[in-house]
Amino acid sequence: MTKKPTLTPVGNERAGEKTIGQFYNDITVDVLARTIWGEARGEGEPGMNAIACVVLNRVKIAQEHGKYWWGNNIIQVCQKPYQFSCWNRADPNFKKLQTVDDKDLYFATAQRIARRAVAGVLPDITGGATHYHAADSAPYWARGKRPAAIIRHHKFYHII
Repeated sequence: MTKKPTLTPVGNERAGEKTIGQFYNDITVDVLARTIWGEARGEGEPGMNAIACVVLNRVKIAQEHGKYWWGNNIIQVCQKPYQFSCWNRADPNFKKLQTVDDKDLYFATAQRIARRAVAGVLPDITGGATHYHAADSAPYWARGKRPAAIIRHHKFYHII
């Protein structure tokens, strides 16, 4: 039987124990991976990378402003109501999102992308985009705006 890690304050690490920072980092990666998977698992790695970039761009703007309405960190941005539909309780992906694990190839890919994003080594392929929509839809907020990028079946915009 494997011993589950326990939490310890930073600086008091013992073998098999995670610091609070490591625990928070793991949760952040998990929430971002679930967002990536829920929003873009059918879009291939470029499309999944692009969703991570949108989240990171929103966090960057929040940090530059001291805070922002969509949240100030990756978890807040991902789970802001009605921003990423996979987290909406009425969305068919919501239940799937809660049960997916790394046995799913697309989720394993999303986890890898999320780890790179959280580590700060994921290049922004969206041109600084903060918003996106499926290419076959036309939301009111995109009217008259030019996409910063089109990646697979999504259009990406830098809107502030």
